[in-house]
Amino acid sequence: MEASKQVDIWGADWYPLTQEVGYESLINIRPRQNNRSMDIQDPTIRERVAEIVKNLLGGL
Repeated sequence: MEASKQVDIWGADWYPLTQEVGYESLINIRPRQNNRSMDIQDPTIRERVAEIVKNLLGGL
């Protein structure tokens, strides 16, 4: 098993009652990746995070 790369690790929340993803986490503050907020700012990364979370936790 390979280790994860820091650039590929993002924080998110899952709200099972509404089946929604929240994108706010301290780990998301990444000045080197131009993400200076606790929110995931890149729409492509947000979409990918939502896809992964919904595939793993959707329906719970």
